[in-house]
Amino acid sequence: MANPGYGKRSAPDQRTRTNHDFTHLPPREAAIAAYLDRLPDGADISVKTLAKQLPYGQCALRTALNRLQAAGHLRRGRERLETDSGGSRWITRSWWSRTARDDAWWAAFTRGDVPEEPHPPERPGPTRSRAHILLAALGRTAPVLSLSAADCATLAPLLTEWFARGATDEAVLRALTEGLPTPVHHPAALVRRRLIDKIPPEPVPRPAPRRVLECAECGVPGRPEALPGGVCGGCRGERAPAHPGAPLPATAVHARAGEIRAAMSLRRQERTPT
Repeated sequence: MANPGYGKRSAPDQRTRTNHDFTHLPPREAAIAAYLDRLPDGADISVKTLAKQLPYGQCALRTALNRLQAAGHLRRGRERLETDSGGSRWITRSWWSRTARDDAWWAAFTRGDVPEEPHPPERPGPTRSRAHILLAALGRTAPVLSLSAADCATLAPLLTEWFARGATDEAVLRALTEGLPTPVHHPAALVRRRLIDKIPPEPVPRPAPRRVLECAECGVPGRPEALPGGVCGGCRGERAPAHPGAPLPATAVHARAGEIRAAMSLRRQERTPT
């Protein structure tokens, strides 16, 4: 496994795995793709690590990964994430897709138009959900709040909404047990009232992460539309378009300098009295 925040990251909306997912690839690339597809998210899929696990050298693996990127199964790049302190940091990502994607899809994915697959919310079971277990154990922290099984089943949906908003078990216990009146006549009614009145606000949605892809050959970052097939124009042998502010070639500089010298010499001659 790679360090936290790095390694393989599965792309969303992939089709179900079958035995024919990579039959369109050459044998070596198909074998490597099948191996990568079965690795868990967060696995180290760098060339050096794969060379220790697979019967291929680093050069062969680097070529195979570049071909998988050109086929639309792999994209490598960087992603800027917002930290809890309000700053940001860049994370190196390797996105994997069992389903081959074209350049337009990857461009939309890097812009954030294709959302990540959300983790399914926890659905409580009929009796022993996370909320039910916490409510059943509430009497251990505050004996006056001991609840019956029927009370726990009735109050569990209210507590489940707390967990959906990011509340921790410790935060729930503080909200339910601090500042209790004396005596507590109806524990279930008091817990219900606090679960309704003290529910935390809904979390503020974070902005979509900014992603920058990299060329499969040279690793230079660039816009997705400038990397068709994951390769930049320079690695495809294309010449960069002329820029208005680009420096002149040496021959043009010398010719221009000669023109300036000739004009200055002519001006001096015109100023010299005869």
